[in-house]
Amino acid sequence: MTTPWGEFALTRFPEDPRERLRAWDASDEYLLAHLAEEKVPLSGTVVVLGDRWGALVTALAEHRPTQITDSFLAQEAARLNLARNGVETGAVRLLTTQDVPPERVDVLLVRVPKSLALLEDQLLRLAPAVHEGTVVVGTGMVKEIHTSTLELFERILGPTRTSLAVKKARLIFCTPDPSLERPADPWPYSYTLPADIGPVSGRTVVNHAGVFCADRLDIGTRFFLRHLPAPGARRVVDLGCGNGVVGTAVAVADPDAEVLFVDESFQAVASAEATYRANGVPGHAEFRVGDGLAGVPAGSVDLVLNNPPFHSHQATTDATAWRMFTGAKRVLRPGGELWVVGNRHLGYHVKLKRLFGNSRLVASDPKFVVLKAVKR
Repeated sequence: MTTPWGEFALTRFPEDPRERLRAWDASDEYLLAHLAEEKVPLSGTVVVLGDRWGALVTALAEHRPTQITDSFLAQEAARLNLARNGVETGAVRLLTTQDVPPERVDVLLVRVPKSLALLEDQLLRLAPAVHEGTVVVGTGMVKEIHTSTLELFERILGPTRTSLAVKKARLIFCTPDPSLERPADPWPYSYTLPADIGPVSGRTVVNHAGVFCADRLDIGTRFFLRHLPAPGARRVVDLGCGNGVVGTAVAVADPDAEVLFVDESFQAVASAEATYRANGVPGHAEFRVGDGLAGVPAGSVDLVLNNPPFHSHQATTDATAWRMFTGAKRVLRPGGELWVVGNRHLGYHVKLKRLFGNSRLVASDPKFVVLKAVKR
């Protein structure tokens, strides 16, 4: 990536030589060019919110910025890209969306996330640190910035306008108004589950901002909850746990089960733990933010439950699902099972058969399938 601060070698995480997607895009380049052209002072506290693969903090490392991200993969990418480009350890402060934000922000750079709720929550958390002189610049591809995005900046921080589009990217300029009466942060949000979904019927779900389908139970998970395996597995993983409702259902049905909730989203794992605690479930649970099943010992798990994502930001890809499936095969004991729910058209049965040598249809409806693969 070529910037006014030099050229930087960048990669996504985890590294894959077959990966065709870059670790930056035109919106990152547009923002960095604007900062240089307008000579935006970067001597104060610079906060970069939502930097996807560390491109922005790597380029601005000499100004000792703080990165705030919901993504473990993005944080790891930033850490590795900083090292790759010879940036000293500690030059960039790496925070998560669950950490306490800086007390003062002089420059706030926002890579607009896919989730409007996550943007709302994070702007509300950062607003007390923003002052009249804070420079606020957002960036994103044109298709990522909507009227609702601009209204959110305006409602929480102050008057907002946009730039012209360059290479299908756009900037957002916001002038902070400290006198603005900000709304209360509605996150985390809780609701009661419906009565027809098995062990967790009528129980409570807690969602932090940015978690998939945060205000209601998505139809894929609803279908999965109706077709979970019978109790009996001792060590169970809710892989890509989201708000943790699937793993909580296992724990409710079988208090003897040990359930590991894992997701690459800090918001998701916080939601899963809050959901589990809110329901007073007896038994043993572990909550882990990480890269799939990395760090889980091989052959240590009886059952993996998975509703894999098929998007990486705006790009459609099956790379995440494939890595989840291969990770599941590694950690399962012989005879252990991977249960997957997914849209029919994604063809997960083909991948499972190729990897495990078997795949059985457990349940289906016009939109979803639940599949089971057994490790031989």
